Amino acid sequence: MRIFHNISETSDLKDTIVTIGTFDGVHLGHQKILKKLVELKNKNGGETLLFTFDPHPRKVLFPEQRDLKLITTTQEKCELLKQFGIDNVLVFPFTIEFSKKSAEDYISNIISETLKTKTLVIGYDHRFGSNREGNIETLKQVSSNYNFDLIEIPAQEINQLNISSTRIRKAIEEGEIEVANSFLGYSFFMSGMVIKGKQLGRTIGYPTANIELLDLDKIKPKTGVYAVNIIIDQIEFKGMLNVGCNPTTDSDRIQKIEVNIFDFYKDIYGKIIKIEFIKHLRNEVKFANLDELKEQLAKDKIACEKIV
Repeated sequence: MRIFHNISETSDLKDTIVTIGTFDGVHLGHQKILKKLVELKNKNGGETLLFTFDPHPRKVLFPEQRDLKLITTTQEKCELLKQFGIDNVLVFPFTIEFSKKSAEDYISNIISETLKTKTLVIGYDHRFGSNREGNIETLKQVSSNYNFDLIEIPAQEINQLNISSTRIRKAIEEGEIEVANSFLGYSFFMSGMVIKGKQLGRTIGYPTANIELLDLDKIKPKTGVYAVNIIIDQIEFKGMLNVGCNPTTDSDRIQKIEVNIFDFYKDIYGKIIKIEFIKHLRNEVKFANLDELKEQLAKDKIACEKIV
């Protein structure tokens, strides 16, 4: 899969089957659109292309709303798109200036000239251009002028799944990982670098890898203990993870992400690892002492081993 970050890189595109959107999470609703693109390619030839944005448009248009966190970073999104058979991704830098482009210029300059669109696959509620003036009806009126076919994903086909990135974000933030995963069609995951912590875990028999997220815009699950899978150098391990401030041992109130990898003893400081969330086990608790914490960790491990 080719990933473009600049319009000048797209000059050799031809006969593209295009869809447009933020596609945060690449959830089951998004996947229906992606499958449609691949079906059209297999039937009619050409190459598939997803036109997406970085940063997320809401972060540019509403900078005062600082609470928007992303299910997938741009890199994670591209990894998922590759798995679903997309040939090309154009990650377009979203700016205020771009948001003011008229619907007519957007169709002419972006959809037609830049993306070389042969077929455009779009949801019934897609809006574009200055003040969101363009919609599916606008595209229907001009598609023949610009020589591209328009395929609309109807409301009933999208709404029957009752899935949205907003619903998934809410589920993750509330610790409802199983709900989020059912909407995503895969396990919610995050990637981060292993950094040094206080190394207290190893003194009580549960050494942990402290994780520093690669992107601060990445959504974090609700505080608590989770059953997880950990992927290190493409090898999968089982483990349990805590998101929280470690109130039993720490007083700094700084939220941390720490994972205990079962039956793993290698030095992985500085390594990038991937963590897949399977189930929220319990909320974070302040214990009276380390013995109580250790006793609970033993119970947590047994519970995780039954799940993952």
